[in-house]
Amino acid sequence: MSDADETPVMGELRADASDAAAEIQKYKDLMESADTERSRLLLEKAEAETEKRKAEAELQGFMESEDTISDQFNRDLLEVQKEKKSLDRANQDLKRDLHDLQKKLQLKRDESDSLQRKFKIEARIPVQTVKFVRALEREEAEEVDDQVQSVFTVTQRPSFLLKGGQALITFEEEKVAEQILRLAKCSVACDRAKMDVKPYALSLDPSVKFEVHIQVSKKSVRFCNAPPTLPEERMRDRLELSFSRASRGGGEVEKLEYHKDTGSGRVTFLSTGVAENLVHRGKFCADAGSDVVLDVLPLYEYQLRKFQTYSGAPSRTVLLGGIQALMDEEDLQDHLEIHFQKPSNYGGEVENIKYVPDGAQLTAFFSEDGKEKEE
Repeated sequence: MSDADETPVMGELRADASDAAAEIQKYKDLMESADTERSRLLLEKAEAETEKRKAEAELQGFMESEDTISDQFNRDLLEVQKEKKSLDRANQDLKRDLHDLQKKLQLKRDESDSLQRKFKIEARIPVQTVKFVRALEREEAEEVDDQVQSVFTVTQRPSFLLKGGQALITFEEEKVAEQILRLAKCSVACDRAKMDVKPYALSLDPSVKFEVHIQVSKKSVRFCNAPPTLPEERMRDRLELSFSRASRGGGEVEKLEYHKDTGSGRVTFLSTGVAENLVHRGKFCADAGSDVVLDVLPLYEYQLRKFQTYSGAPSRTVLLGGIQALMDEEDLQDHLEIHFQKPSNYGGEVENIKYVPDGAQLTAFFSEDGKEKEE
């Protein structure tokens, strides 16, 4: 091969070597880049592993905490449920106690109402003539100078409501009543017919006895129907001025009280006699800017003293029941009296007898010595 031929070949070899070197350098750069990327990835993997372990640890902590919280919640729930059951039981017990107490309270109220009805007395005190006995000593007169004092003794007589077909019979001796009460029944002859009468022991409701002490003021009166047409102070001054005028029936005023809300009050005079006159009149014309007619009432205080209850059963009186209306009232009562007078019928002398026919009723009142009176 000639030199001319070698020159192109060497040129080509140099070019190939240069390309190969460039290619090698390229692959070196790629390998370096790959190594760098691999290092970065390994670093990121290590960091990821660290983060993973950290996350797993946190997750494990969360799971353990969740278990702990769940266990605590379950324990708290059980405690709350137990406490709720205990409170429910206590609530039920309280409801039962409340129901029992309400029943007892109602029973007490019923008993109280019954006693109030039983011991409630409504009666008009009759007008009594007063007999002068003696003059009061000076000390006594000074004590009662401003008041009229009186004492009333109220005694409730025992009573029994006798209904139709019943009779009360009182014997002169207790032993006769005891003999009759031992009998299961009494066969009473009424002309051609007979009837069985059943004897019963008599039971009376408790009765009461008490004193009512009344003190009526001789210097003071109450008044009402005083409308608040003026301010309270001016109204009080006008009323006091009116009550102090003798021309209106008043007198010198010691003290006056006035209540605007109720339109009422009381006035006290210096001397006696004025209050009595006003009470007798019942009305008083006062000047409150215009004439106002007031109602005048006595001023009194009362006290209940020596309240006593007592009960008993009449030992000589027998209740007869199951009486049939075989004849008129008077004839039947006579037959009953005749029957119970005979010793052969375990009877004796009859002090009093009262028969009530069907459809009627009667109240029998008893005195302390056992003798009855009917109304």
